[in-house]
Amino acid sequence: MTNIISSSSISPLICFFVFFFWLGHGGAQGIQHSAAAINGADKIRSQFLHLLRTRRSPQVPLTVEPSKPVRHPLFQQVPTPTFSEAMESCPKADIKNLKERLKEENFYLHTEAGEQGRLPVLILSLKDSKQKRRPAVVLLHSTNKNKEWVRPLLEAYASREYIAIAIDSRYHGERAHNLTTYRDALVSSWIKGDTMPFLFDTVWDLIKLADYLTQRKDIDPKRIGITGESLGGMHAWFAAFVDTRYAVAAPIIGVQGFRWAIDNDKWQARIDSIKAVFEEARVDLGKSAIDKEVVKKVWNRIAPGLASIFDSPYSIPAIAPRPLLILNGADDPRCPLDGIKTPTKRARKAYAKAHSSKNFKLIVQPGIGHEMTSLMVKEASDWMDRFLKQ
Repeated sequence: MTNIISSSSISPLICFFVFFFWLGHGGAQGIQHSAAAINGADKIRSQFLHLLRTRRSPQVPLTVEPSKPVRHPLFQQVPTPTFSEAMESCPKADIKNLKERLKEENFYLHTEAGEQGRLPVLILSLKDSKQKRRPAVVLLHSTNKNKEWVRPLLEAYASREYIAIAIDSRYHGERAHNLTTYRDALVSSWIKGDTMPFLFDTVWDLIKLADYLTQRKDIDPKRIGITGESLGGMHAWFAAFVDTRYAVAAPIIGVQGFRWAIDNDKWQARIDSIKAVFEEARVDLGKSAIDKEVVKKVWNRIAPGLASIFDSPYSIPAIAPRPLLILNGADDPRCPLDGIKTPTKRARKAYAKAHSSKNFKLIVQPGIGHEMTSLMVKEASDWMDRFLKQ
């Protein structure tokens, strides 16, 4: 194993001092709107980071353990997916014998004690790049898939002089043992309340991943982007929210309004994707059917604050002024457009106050449900090029 001397700098740590200093002075008179917005973002980041720490295993030094390529990755769905037209469509540089010119790295990054603290990482890059420090992009998979699934995206970004990184999210890929590992972890979280397998535990891993990436000699620490599909889009959203070292974000079919869905009875499609935990809660709560009370209690238990203080109306504007592209389908039942009206309105206001309106964009593709399309992949790719290749 290789020890990493981690600064664990993540600006949210500084946020604790900034926030309490600001509170102690009652807020400066005549403070500029943009500064006030930043202070508000610091506060919510500090609160979220505190939450992440409340359900952590004992901390260990950030270390790297070499591993081997995964030849038969585990998918927790039947039938096993074999091809993604959208991923294959990602723009590539015209390089002869690209696969032979790619450098592949496989290793585990130890982010905390315990089995799930062993983060599998896959990195692709060009062997013969002339750039000393390159931009990097983290690409995150959807529910029941794995880091190997996004390999077409890794190869495309690597061909364009990026360091391209993928991980297995918690209870997925190498961190899973069978077809029900993720489902079982969600149910266990409801019963025991000691882990946060839906979103938040993987966000902790992404913070630790940023610790590692910013110390690599071949990566420009100020040019790290993050994107992902569905569950991966949610991970990208929350990682960019809590950790400002993710300089550019492009969540795909991930951003939604959890509280809005409860209040407007539009939660069904989202809970159907992880229904077992809601059924477990329904039985425990003595309900004959899953209803909004069950949904609210499950979110509060397995992802505290997801449907309140850390929901999109608060966490999305906190990404400002860093570039943020949100990509959704117009007919997506899991991410209803009406549910993101408030967060996008607040985001535009936050970006405007920071004099960075050009850094925020929402793309809604007509006639598309919960599906990542070739258009979305290309738009995310262009967004990364626009802000990471300057």
